[in-house]
Amino acid sequence: MQVYKRALLSLLTTILIAPAVWAQTTIDAGRGAVPLTIPANYASNTPVPLVVLLHGYGSSGAGQDEYMKFSTLADRYGFILVTPDGTQEAEGRNSRFWNASKACCNFFAADLDDSAYVLSIINTVKSQYSIDERRVYLIGHSNGGFMSYRAAHDHSDVIAGIASLAGAEATDVQPAPDNPVHILQIHGTADGTIAYGGSDIRGNIYPGAVETVQRWAGYNGCSLEGTITGTLDLEADLAGLETTVTRYDDNCRIGGSTELWTIADGPHIPALSDSFNAKVVEWLLAHPKILAADSNTSTAD
Repeated sequence: MQVYKRALLSLLTTILIAPAVWAQTTIDAGRGAVPLTIPANYASNTPVPLVVLLHGYGSSGAGQDEYMKFSTLADRYGFILVTPDGTQEAEGRNSRFWNASKACCNFFAADLDDSAYVLSIINTVKSQYSIDERRVYLIGHSNGGFMSYRAAHDHSDVIAGIASLAGAEATDVQPAPDNPVHILQIHGTADGTIAYGGSDIRGNIYPGAVETVQRWAGYNGCSLEGTITGTLDLEADLAGLETTVTRYDDNCRIGGSTELWTIADGPHIPALSDSFNAKVVEWLLAHPKILAADSNTSTAD
């Protein structure tokens, strides 16, 4: 009986304590609480991928996830999702934004280093959870896409890959980052906000989708000539397989590649198909970073 009571007490203690240990759903990376989605099967002894979702101008982390629904996939694919908010403007429309490039979207010249903040988010999550160093990813829409490119360039040693929907590279061509990064650009040809072919915002030029991926193909050492490899259904309001997949992955540096998904007649905010988010997550998870230890192992083999 005493053994039974001790076992029951141990079980009840575990049940009562467990929520306090595992129910943590926020971190603070220096700007207040940031929401996290933790997969149900998370175990501290098993590293999991990390995905940081960066919202578009005027949106929020929660709003972006409500649109793209990546949190609904955390259990299935076993990744931790972080959905931070950008800074709210002190002027204008009081919209949230990321200081990502000259073109987008720090319109009132706020003194912000959002690239450092993104890295702080990643490092803070790593300090509290077991994260797979090979699978740290950014997903961004519009202004968040611009921010993903900036952070990937600045922190190429940490970020394995990004997926940008309707974002763009920096205004100026930059030297290649120290490390290759996997790049997925998704863009609609009928985007009236961030033009598929490139344009400017308040006189600050941003490159188009093809130029963006070709720049990163160059950074990654890949061929600048893409190869069409298939079609996808990413836009629910457009009939058929409206999206063309173009890969720039010949002769790339190990751990780097570039791909463009062109949504024919797709707008800035597509009506996403039911499979859109899964296709993006699967692409990212299939493109890990190659660490020094991997290279050494490969050489030894």
